[in-house]
Parts: sequence; structure tokens; C-alpha cells
Amino acid sequence: MSTSAAGHSDFEQSSVDESQKRSFWSMFVIMMGFTFFSASMWVGLTLANGLTAGRFFWAVMAGNLILGVYTGLLAYPAAKTGLSVHLLSRYSFGTRGSNIPSIVLAVTQIGWFGVGVAMFSIPAAWWLSDASWLQGTWFVGGPWEEFFGAEKALPIRLLWTLTIVAGVAMTSSAYFGIRALHVISVVSVPAIAVLGGWSAIQALFVDSPEFIAAHNAAIDAGTIKHGWDALANHVPGIDAKTGASLAIGMVSAISLGIGSFVSGGSCTPDFARFAKNAKIAVVTTVLAFFIGNSLMFFFGGAAAMVYNKNDISLVMQLQGLLVPAVIVLLLNIWTTNDNALYTSGLGISNITGLPKRWVVLFNGALGTVAALWLYNNFCGWLNILNTFIPPCGAILITDFFLVNKCKYPALEDKKFVFVSPPAVLAWALGSVVALAGFNKFGLGDMVPFLMKGIPAINGMVVAALVYLGLSAVCPCTKKCKCDACETK
Repeated sequence: MSTSAAGHSDFEQSSVDESQKRSFWSMFVIMMGFTFFSASMWVGLTLANGLTAGRFFWAVMAGNLILGVYTGLLAYPAAKTGLSVHLLSRYSFGTRGSNIPSIVLAVTQIGWFGVGVAMFSIPAAWWLSDASWLQGTWFVGGPWEEFFGAEKALPIRLLWTLTIVAGVAMTSSAYFGIRALHVISVVSVPAIAVLGGWSAIQALFVDSPEFIAAHNAAIDAGTIKHGWDALANHVPGIDAKTGASLAIGMVSAISLGIGSFVSGGSCTPDFARFAKNAKIAVVTTVLAFFIGNSLMFFFGGAAAMVYNKNDISLVMQLQGLLVPAVIVLLLNIWTTNDNALYTSGLGISNITGLPKRWVVLFNGALGTVAALWLYNNFCGWLNILNTFIPPCGAILITDFFLVNKCKYPALEDKKFVFVSPPAVLAWALGSVVALAGFNKFGLGDMVPFLMKGIPAINGMVVAALVYLGLSAVCPCTKKCKCDACETK
């Protein structure tokens, strides 16, 4: 157990003490703060540009229902044992084998942190670049560049300054652990709900047909009464630069929805372990990932379909909401980014044995440096998440519920194997199947039937079945290695 500078434990090497367990509302705020992430609005916007309104609705519902079930199943063992996902993985992967999920999750969470930092710094730079008091200063001098989805070039010096300042601020608060996450969530959750809700309402029912038509070339003001009509008649957009259609299939849309938070969802135990009981952990997790995350998709997608725009910052600017959006998005992103750094710190701590609070500082610096690159390569990043992370979670779920019948010995009593071959092999095969689903490295061409369905689900099913089969015959997983079991 290690004690942070705030005077409480991060429990990176032990189960959570009963005195630190939290109530339903405390956990609900934390989990909603986790899933109320502005990048989900960005994904919702991407889906909106590639789908009709009806297909958008069902893709969001399906993707987040799958996420809700997946994360709920991970929350249960976490609450029962009080262990993080990295310590839970020792039961299935082994002491050193648990480095696999720890590395995969830590790297992706650092990546999410970087995306979040850029999600704030880019609209902030957009807003400030026109400020009269900055004109002629060093910040707006030098080169200007365009970024993914943006219709306006930004001053690089100002953008990097904002990126570094935001990264340092978010890293500093993540240092203090779960208490800081709760405080920031209490502020950001209602703020983003009000902002996102008003943006959608304004687009659907407030803005005039003339205003909508002025910013949406595909709409004739005489054919609609309000934004709801524009939403109902929405069709996939066209890329302004290449002229290519932005249309995507339902399988790809659901995969993108799952990938938007499958890495965060796989880290659910890191927060659910603080719940007073398993019921609180499961209910708050499912509500957050199914309802909360879906709302973020709709907040981003509704306005995008009405205005036919592919950038959140541009939509907010059109609505006159850019300034409050910058403030609220900072709070909102801050919450999820602190969660990302928190769990990435736990992962590296599991590998190195170093205190989480010190690892967080390094991870925050790394994510800040890579922030703008990650933002420009966001969709490609989601495909990577869909490949390597879901099989890890599937193995943890299978090991707890099916192999060990919902009973784990205490961490200090368990005699762990060094590396569990069934888990490593199952993870590798599940990842290959998911890779084939995206036709990475030509795997899908070699085995076409693996390109059917949703890659993330295919990977999870294969990983679970392979692990279940191998664990029945492999000596390292046939029974518990603790003294109590060995004496029976």
C-alpha cells in the first residue's frame, strides 16, 4: 500500500480498504465523469456524418449497450475483490503475464489523455487566435496549420502553449488520485450535460430554418420548419477536400462506437473497486456507459447532422457557444483525462512496482507531447484499441465467472504463476481475429470469414473460448495455488 501526498492510499499494490469504499451517488458521479468525455461527442459527430439519423441512433444504442454489458461484468469482480484491473489480471495472466494487459491499457490511456488535451487546446486556440489583445504577439506569430476536421488554420505557437498548460494542469490533479477525480466530476458532469443538451436543443428546435440553411448547403430553408426536420432528412456527408462520401456501414459504426471507449471501459475495475458493494459497482457502471456515453454521442451527433459540419468547435462557434464550450470542455476533459492518467499509472506501477503518483507525472508528460499527433490520427487509434484491449477484458471475465466460479482467494494468499500460457495464447489469438476483422496486414484477405461481424466482439469471443478450453487442461489454471486450496 502506498500513501499519496493527499494522505490517502492509491491501493496500487493491494485491495481497497473498506474505510475507503464509496456510496452509490459518489460512484455514479465518478463513473459519469469518466464517460462524459468530449471525445465521445467527436465520435458521435463522425458517426453522424456517415449515417442517416435512424442508423445513427441504432448504432449508438448497440455500441453502448455492448459497452455497458462488458463494463458491468468487469465491475462485479472489482467490487468483490477491491482490486484494480492490473491486479485482477494476475489471477488469469500470472504475475509477469499481467504485464500484457497493463502495458496495453497504460499505453492506450496515455493516448486518450493526449487526445483529450488536444480536444481542449484546439478549440481554445481557435477562440483566442482572433482575440485583439493577442494580435502581434509571439503566440500568433510563426506558422499556422490546419488540423483534422478543422476548417481554419491555427497558430502553432499558441496551440502548443495551450496544450502544454492543459497537460500540466491535468497531470497535477491526477497526482492526487480518486478524491480529486470525485471533486472535478461533481463540477463537470452537470456542466457538460447543460452545454451538450442546450447545443442539441438549439440545433433541433431553436435556430431558424434560414440560419440552418446558411450553414448547411444541403438544406433548403423552405423545406424545413426547424432543425428536427434537417435531422430527419440527414444523409451521409461528403469530404470537403477529397469529394469522397463519408458514408460508413453499420458494423463499422458500431465498431467505432465500441472503440471510442473500450479502453476506458476495460479500466472500469480501477474505479469500481471503490464501490461499497457489487450492486453499486455494476449499476453505476452500466448506467454511465450505456446512458451517459450515449448522451455524449447524441450531443455531438445531433448538431452535426443539422449543420452538416464535421468539427465540434465549428458547430459551437456557429451556435455562439464557443466561449462557454471552451470552459466546460476543459472541465469535462479534465475529469476523463485524470481517470486516464490514474489508470495508466496503476498499470505501470503493476509492472515496475513504482508508486503510482510518480508514474502519473511521466505519463502525463508523454501524453502531452503526443497530443496533437494523436488528435490527427484519432480514428486509426480507435481501430488499434478495438484490436488488443477487448480480448484482455474477455479473459478476465471468463476467468472470474467461469473458471473460478466467482471466487478469488485474497491477493496476499494466492500463489500466482509467473506467466499463464492459456491467457497469453488466448489474448494473442483474440487480437489476431480482431486484426483480421479490420483486415490489418492483409489478415482478412487470407481468412475472409473473420471480416464478418464486429471485430471487437469477435476478438472477445475467441479469447474467451480459447482461454476457457485451455484452462481446463493446463496445470497452471486447473486450481487455485493458495495454501488453503493446496491442503484440501
